Amino acid sequence: MAYISQQSAVTPVPVRIGLIGSGWMGAFHAESVARRVPGAALAAIADPNIESAQSLALQLGTAKVTASAEDIFADPEIDAVVIASPARFHSPLIAQAAAAGKHVFCEKPAGQSLAELDAALAAVEQAGVHFQIGFNRRYADGFRAAKEDLAAGVAGTPQLLRSLTRDPGTGSIPNAARVPAWTIFLETLIHDFDTLNWFNEGAEPIEVYAVADALVEPSLRNQGFLDTAVVTIRYSNGAIAVAEANFSALYGYDVRGEVFGSKGMVQAGRATETEARRYTAEGLSADTPRLNVELFRQAYTDELADFAASVRAKRDGGASPSSDITLTPGAADARRALAMALACIESVKSGAPVAVTEKAGV
Repeated sequence: MAYISQQSAVTPVPVRIGLIGSGWMGAFHAESVARRVPGAALAAIADPNIESAQSLALQLGTAKVTASAEDIFADPEIDAVVIASPARFHSPLIAQAAAAGKHVFCEKPAGQSLAELDAALAAVEQAGVHFQIGFNRRYADGFRAAKEDLAAGVAGTPQLLRSLTRDPGTGSIPNAARVPAWTIFLETLIHDFDTLNWFNEGAEPIEVYAVADALVEPSLRNQGFLDTAVVTIRYSNGAIAVAEANFSALYGYDVRGEVFGSKGMVQAGRATETEARRYTAEGLSADTPRLNVELFRQAYTDELADFAASVRAKRDGGASPSSDITLTPGAADARRALAMALACIESVKSGAPVAVTEKAGV
């Protein structure tokens, strides 16, 4: 019997992504791109710690490794970059990537001041590249479902909102003295700020009042270290929100959100890893996640899948990803959340409420 000739579909060219920064989060993003994001390929890894980059590349089968991000920007085969370097480098790297015509996914925060972020976002706009910020909670199933309910009006007009982040810990914080100043606002609560803004879409944050202290590591209080914070936020639609964070929850990683409105309440997130419970002579117990990559594993993958799909649409002229809700966090979202974090820092310093609207440029 002769073979029957069959026409095969043309395989689309994958979105070729270069990683900048091979630390904890960078390594996880690299694995996601290489193994879990459809239609994407990990094309290169850049890190000044070349041994770290080489080790990661060896694990993932990536051929191109460099100590310099400039090599990735200059590579004509690379479509986009994932920036997972230390936060102080984010804005300059965004600007350089955009100038080189690379689409940009950047971990939060996108900058450490509004001035440097504005310069980076101006470069993005001028180049016409796609920009996405790593606010992964939008892609978590529970948070996305809550957003769909809110968009459908289930809770009515938002009146009270809440978002919290409690990092897992043991009652002490390893290497706490090396944690950069204001991390609790710029790198932790910034997620909560975006969640609240997203849940209260259409309203603008107008004022914050922040209280913070070193309650887990009180011996570091005089050095300016902060591990616990509560922020009250007033929005332009009259809603009042509370965001809180702590760096050492003994029971595990705990991230939740809530909107109470004129028609009811919508909640997202849970402190337990699964819905399974144990009822024994010792009492009631459940497993809890201990790492961000456990709690948000699928969300981290889905945000990069959204990024790759958007890049492919721009590159190949196809349709951009669509959703019934506002999903992809972009430049305005990055700037708004950073403005809130910076206002919180001023509030802690002054002990008074600080206006956000002018800072956010909205």
